Order: sequence, then structure tokens, then C-alpha cells
Amino acid sequence: MTSPIEIEGAEASFVLDKESEPQGDAQEPKKLEGHSPGQLMWQRFKRDRTGVVSAYVVIFFFVVSALAPLIAKVYGKDPYTLYAQEPDFPFLLDDFAMPTGSFGGMSGEFWFGVEPKLGRDVFTMLLYGMRTSLYMAVVITTLCVVTGVLIGMVSGYSGGRVDYWVGRVTDFFLAFPQQLFFIAFMPVVTAMFVSPQDETPTYLRAVAITLVMWFLGWMSLARLVRSSVLSLADREFVEAAKVSGASPWRIVRKEILPNVVTPILVQATYILPSTILTIAFLSFIGVGFVEPTPDWGRMFAIGAEVYEQDPMFMFFPGIALVAFVLSFNLLGDSVRDAFDPKTGR
Repeated sequence: MTSPIEIEGAEASFVLDKESEPQGDAQEPKKLEGHSPGQLMWQRFKRDRTGVVSAYVVIFFFVVSALAPLIAKVYGKDPYTLYAQEPDFPFLLDDFAMPTGSFGGMSGEFWFGVEPKLGRDVFTMLLYGMRTSLYMAVVITTLCVVTGVLIGMVSGYSGGRVDYWVGRVTDFFLAFPQQLFFIAFMPVVTAMFVSPQDETPTYLRAVAITLVMWFLGWMSLARLVRSSVLSLADREFVEAAKVSGASPWRIVRKEILPNVVTPILVQATYILPSTILTIAFLSFIGVGFVEPTPDWGRMFAIGAEVYEQDPMFMFFPGIALVAFVLSFNLLGDSVRDAFDPKTGR
């Protein structure tokens, strides 16, 4: 029999059996696998059940919006046809132009009921209204984020007079009362291209809304990026890059920008739902999208006129809007916590 060899250390003793020792090339060193910051962030995010559920809800909304035409085709309805005037549906509305039946006219033919007065299908109106609001919000948010990051980077890294004057311009735009400016400026933008006697095309209204909201939507992110860049400009790794002869563009792109991705991404998750609410507000007060373009704000405007006679008309748009905005805000909190666990809830 072979006796084990005892090795005594300072804190513990280890017993090795000669017969169990690997011989020759049979011994393979253990591989130590590290994790990148992105992998660590992803692992922390997956452990956050609230964030994961919110992400699924947000993805669901975007997928449904993208597939709205296909879903409407399979469903067999569209958001523009006045079904109350179709011979196949003679009793959709009563003598007061309200939906017949219970719960706003819900049935196997019209899953979410029909619109009062006109008899359009509520389900397809909601699908296309989500599509309009979500896609416009993505475009506007992207423009605001790109503009805010560029201006904030230039202001924070340049310093001196450039920072001073860029800061004063940002303060000037922040001084605008946004809601009143939207109401006053939207008709001006559309009147620049269309005669008051003509109907404004939907695409032109979409462009006008995008321009106005982009014009007044980049300032908060620019100030956030500026403050982050100022806190990083005097750090050792930035000074080392300057000493090594790196160009300002390379320093900003390689050293500073990766360190401000987290606040940029988190702020973007707050800008997008806020943009959706603003688009809905503009359509609700009549300066955004108008009939017959399906839109969340238009549905709320119609529902506000008939909520006493048909409260169900606002139920599904309201639930959808609240669910999306809440999920996106919770997703933003989870992304922030995943990037920076020190701020965890």
C-alpha cells in the first residue's frame, strides 16, 4: 500500500495520494474564464425579473406594431372602413349612433367593439395607432439622442468659451414652454408647405411633429452628457491618452464615450415613452394627427366625447398606453441597475 503524503501549510493541510496523481501529459491546467462588462451586465439584467418581464412586454408591443398590416389582414378588418354603413353589418349602431350590444359592441366579428358614430373597428384602430406612435417615437428619440450626445460631447470636452456659449444656447431652448410651443408652432410648420384651404397630408404632419419634438427634445440629454464628460476630462486615462499624442476625436471616441454609454442609454429609455405621451397629447388637442389617421391620441379624443355613453371605447387604448409606458420606464430602471449595480433597488 502506498501511504499518503501530508503537506502542512500555514492555514490548512492537504493530503495527496500518489496513486491519484496524473502521470505525464495527462494533467491539463484549468482554464479561467473571465467575463466582459457586457456579459456581467447581461447576467445582472437576467436576474431582475421585473426588467425581463418589462422587456418582453416592450418587445411584444413593437412586434405587434410591425405586424399590424398582417394581423389586420388575417383578422379581416381595417381601421378606415365605416362598417356601420356596410350592408353586411346593418345593426352595429343604434339610433343614437352608439354601438349596439354590450361592452361597446364587442363580438366575434369585432373583438374590441366598434367606434361610436362612425362604426370603425376598434381593434385595428388600436393596432395602427400603436404603429404610428411607436415608430415616430423611435425616430424622434434617435434624433434627440444623437443630437444631445454630439452637443454634450463638444461642450464638455472643449470647455472654455465653446462650453459657455453652447450652455447658453441650451438654456435658451430649455426656456421654451414646450407644450405651448407645440400648439403654436405646429400649424405654422404645416402652413409653410400647404395652403390653409387644402388638407395637410399625413406624412407632412409626421415630419412637422418630428421636427418640432426634435427641436425641443435634445437639451436634457446634452446637459447630462456634458456633466459626465466634464467629470471624465481630468481622469488619469484621459490625461495619459493626451500625453501619448492621441487626437481629440480618438480620445472622445475611445476613452470618454464608452464611459458615458450607461447614462445615455438610461436617458433614452425615459425619452421614448415621454415622446409617445407627447405625440398622443398633440393628437388629442388637434394639432397632431387628424382623421382618418389612426393614433392613440385621436382615440382618446374620440373617447373623451363619448365616455359617458360608451366608456369601453377608451378602455383598450388606455390599458395599452399605460402598460407600454410603465413597462418601458421599469425597463429603464432595470437597465440602469444592470449597468451600475451600486444603484440597485
